[in-house]
Amino acid sequence: MDKSNSLCEIKVINRQPLVDKFKSYRRHPGSFLLLLLVLIAALLTVATLLFLVGYVLITGIPNLKPSLFAWEYNSENVSMVPAIINTIEMVIMALLAAVPLGVGAAIYLVEYAKKGNKIVGIVRLTAETLTGIPSIVYGLFGMLFFVTALGWRNSMLAGAMTLAIMVLPTVMRTTEEALLSVPDSYREGSFGLGAGKLRTVFQIVLPASIPGILSGVILAIGRIVGETAALIYTSGTVAGLAGVMDSGRTLAIHMYVLSNEGLHKNEANATAVILLLIVLGINAVSGKLAKKLEAPEA
Repeated sequence: MDKSNSLCEIKVINRQPLVDKFKSYRRHPGSFLLLLLVLIAALLTVATLLFLVGYVLITGIPNLKPSLFAWEYNSENVSMVPAIINTIEMVIMALLAAVPLGVGAAIYLVEYAKKGNKIVGIVRLTAETLTGIPSIVYGLFGMLFFVTALGWRNSMLAGAMTLAIMVLPTVMRTTEEALLSVPDSYREGSFGLGAGKLRTVFQIVLPASIPGILSGVILAIGRIVGETAALIYTSGTVAGLAGVMDSGRTLAIHMYVLSNEGLHKNEANATAVILLLIVLGINAVSGKLAKKLEAPEA
């Protein structure tokens, strides 16, 4: 009898929060409506993502074949291996230019700039404005400046520098938010132990903000990998392996060219699968790296 009574009491206790929530929703129907809208939005987002991923996999996986992974590209096998290598090269060059500048600018804005500085406000407004500029505008700027004015022609370097400018605001803003999320007690403790400003920033603040910085880098990589419009004007669409000063196509441009020609629709669908897997793989590796590098809580 005692055990049965205790179980009944537990059930009553567990149901009580649900009853209280229901009563609160009856008193405030607007809260229930907002909750319903949020749930519907979340379900639609998840359903859209699953639909897109499922559609790409269903239409692309049956078209994967060994000829698509040949080392050399030709009009018969339309191999994607040169485009994959070019994509990796493009990502590395763009990140080497954008990440140091973005992280350095964020460190200055958060750690060194005085509060209320007008320059800080101008830089932040400029970064937010650059984030919303269409990629085709970046492509036109890259063509006029890097390709024409500097004489780099259509090349991987011109495309990488254009993409570096494109992702620089994203890297800077996410790094700034990551630095601001580090508690001031970390800095105060470091200063109390006699560490200087520079040592505090690079040995205390930056390690604690690495997960946030990596999330910005992940966003930058995703935009670089999926970009087409800006690269068509700067790096070109030449198939095959490309050097730094050679014209070449990335995987996204390769897929666009195949689908635009209308002769290799199946191969374009297969390329979409590889592109999706590359992005998912980059996100998974970056997430694990962020967890390993995350500073332990004090």
